[in-house]
Amino acid sequence: MSKNNRIKPLVSFITVNYNGYTDTVELIQSIDRLIHTVPYEIIVVDNASNNNEGKLLKANYPFVKVIVSDKNLGFAGGNNLGMKNASGTYLYLINNDTYFKSDSIPKLISRLESDKRIAIVCPKIIFADDEATIQFAGYTRLSGITLRNNLIGFGEKDLGKYDVGGYSPYAHGAAMFLERETLNTIGYIPECYFLYYEELDWSEIIYKNNRLIYYEPSSTIFHKESRSTGRSSKLKIYYLTRNRLIYAMRNRKGFYKIGSVCYQFLLAFPKAQIKYLIGGRFDLMRASLRGVKDFLYKKEGV
Repeated sequence: MSKNNRIKPLVSFITVNYNGYTDTVELIQSIDRLIHTVPYEIIVVDNASNNNEGKLLKANYPFVKVIVSDKNLGFAGGNNLGMKNASGTYLYLINNDTYFKSDSIPKLISRLESDKRIAIVCPKIIFADDEATIQFAGYTRLSGITLRNNLIGFGEKDLGKYDVGGYSPYAHGAAMFLERETLNTIGYIPECYFLYYEELDWSEIIYKNNRLIYYEPSSTIFHKESRSTGRSSKLKIYYLTRNRLIYAMRNRKGFYKIGSVCYQFLLAFPKAQIKYLIGGRFDLMRASLRGVKDFLYKKEGV
């Protein structure tokens, strides 16, 4: 276990904390309480949280490797920093607002090792506020123009329908299990997005390198969806608006690139503005507009 510094960890659990101390503690405690099949370490990257949360984690959980960043590096930057400081053969990137209820790490390792083409394995993800309801059992592919897709099994009761694993076009950012050596091929998570769409872009890179992503239902985690940003927060709307455009520019070519960018500008953005106006959400209108402006004038990551 991570508490014994003389044992080399087989698995590095990596999570990013940003003003989410309570959730991060629940994750740490669930790992410490339940994971016993493999030696591991827990790495928490604190993304410049308020109230000295990084120092508090260090003081209260000395067996956890806490890396305190002096600035918010975003989802990708935080996870990349954690991976660069990991010692494990396997890396488990997991959101701080998740927790375990069982130890199924060997099943993730077994699946990863069953086919060397597999770069990432994702477990079944269940909603924490209703532990019988599925959030993720794989993805459908993003459409060429609208960049829309679906979470397979989303909102359905977990009655065994999605208990057979299979390949997924994209990994789910809440839980991604990979071998550290795989980074030599696929590189680190693209940091141009800061928040949202980075795991989809990383998935594109994986497939361009002739690697695969696998959904493994014999392993399950529980996820408190959108607790850190809010279901309709200004932060979420800003990054979703900006990052869809960045994603289109990076991952679409020719007609599909032109069509996708035009769709976002001429249909998706005006439709969203009308929706926010009708709902009286002027804050979301401004956030969406700023997302478009930042794409146009800064073009970060393009």
